[in-house]
Amino acid sequence: MRKSKPTEAPVTASNSSDTSIPQSFTVTVSVRRFNPEVDEETYLQDFEVEMYATDRVLDALHKIKWEQDGSLSFRRSCGHGICGSDAMRINGLNRLACKTLMKDLDVTKPIIIEAIKGLPLEKDLIVDMEPFFAAYREVLPFLMPSGAEPERERVQSQEDRARFDDSTKCILCAACTTSCPVFWTDNQYFGPQAIVGAHRFIFDSRDSGATSRLEVLNSKEGVWRCRTTFNCTDACPRGIQITQAIAEVKQALIRGKI
Repeated sequence: MRKSKPTEAPVTASNSSDTSIPQSFTVTVSVRRFNPEVDEETYLQDFEVEMYATDRVLDALHKIKWEQDGSLSFRRSCGHGICGSDAMRINGLNRLACKTLMKDLDVTKPIIIEAIKGLPLEKDLIVDMEPFFAAYREVLPFLMPSGAEPERERVQSQEDRARFDDSTKCILCAACTTSCPVFWTDNQYFGPQAIVGAHRFIFDSRDSGATSRLEVLNSKEGVWRCRTTFNCTDACPRGIQITQAIAEVKQALIRGKI
């Protein structure tokens, strides 16, 4: 008589070799709120949110807005650290909400989320970015080549590209500028990002507008206002060596050449 083949037990969470099942937990998210129509001052409001270790702060904000309080206002777009829309202060540090994971925070304490500093507050976590972009525009952040337009692309060596490669990574999130104590007290200062934006073109071998940009940055509110506190470098979500870029622009001004 033919013997029947033993039936294999289905793989379940209890008998699987992988027993590391993600566990949710409740975290207190304390958001600094402000509605200009009804509030004279900002205030902190606490929300209890169920999260997982691999969830992002942006996920927590989504859960609050979608499930608890639809009036919560903040900016976000791509959700993957490319657009730079969701820069905010998380536990006192400038970060992107979409790149900050719960597992990297102390969730036994409230997570305090505030708008970035130094720019006019509009509502909750939203600030007016116009002063930031106005400073960026002043440094002429576009290629200014000389000579006739070529029929093909402008060729550049790997060595020439390496001179400014780091500053091309900027995503205009304003995390660096709004972490700068000089910018907090003097919003006429161009700020770290504008200087990095200028650096990207000043040291580009295909560009001929370095003199114009250096003249702008040599002004009273230009590069010399930097006090080299490294806040900007620490805050940059793209890892740009901002303080080094600022130092290179200063050296170009001192030496009078690129």
